[in-house]
Parts: sequence; structure tokens; C-alpha cells
Amino acid sequence: MSRLFLEAYWKLISFHSCVATGDFAGLYQTVRRFPLKRPEDPRVSALQIFAAIDLACIWYWKEILCLQRSAAAACLLRQHGVPAEMVIGAQHTPFRAHAWVEVEGKVVGDKPYTPEIYRVLDRC
Repeated sequence: MSRLFLEAYWKLISFHSCVATGDFAGLYQTVRRFPLKRPEDPRVSALQIFAAIDLACIWYWKEILCLQRSAAAACLLRQHGVPAEMVIGAQHTPFRAHAWVEVEGKVVGDKPYTPEIYRVLDRC
């Protein structure tokens, strides 16, 4: 678990500058281009990866926004062989936007009814 925690923390750091500077296009392209790799350890599950992400978010020195968390999670999941997508959605009234992660069309690490609340704008 400690290795996964460090990987998750590093992913949060890697997306911090994109969020801090408003480089959402850079964040989006990084996630979109991140390759699905062959799992080094097939025993590592998506739930374990999300537990590491959640723990890293707790220990992170700044508040983590859903976009940063979802980008980090999607890339870490792909790095471990899980075909994850970051999904960006919005609702009209009141206006709200949200990012979450899906694996094989199912929400992971967020409320399962999230797609019912937000209209999907894009997947990457």
C-alpha cells in the first residue's frame, strides 16, 4: 500500500501545476494521451488504487479539486492496467461542473449516480 500511496501522491503533484495555473487543456491532453499499460502486479485492484488516491488526498498540503483527483486517479489506474476514463460533466441550473472516473462504464471512487446529476461533456 505504501508504494501505491507514493504513486498516488506523485500523480496529485504532477497535476497540481495544471490546476494552479489554469492549464486545463494541458491536464486534459495528459490524461487523454496517458497509455494503458500492462499491469506489473495483477493483484492490485481499482479499489486499492482509489484507497491510495483517497489517502494521498488526505495528506496533500492543499485542497484537492475533483478535476485533479480524477486526472490522477485515471492515470494511476491506467498505469496499473485498468482501462479508466476521466469524465467531465456539468449541470445547467444551478451551474456546476464535476469530474469523475469510470471503468468499463461504471463510476468508481464517486457516487454511482453521478452521471444522472451531470450531463457528460467529454471522456478522456
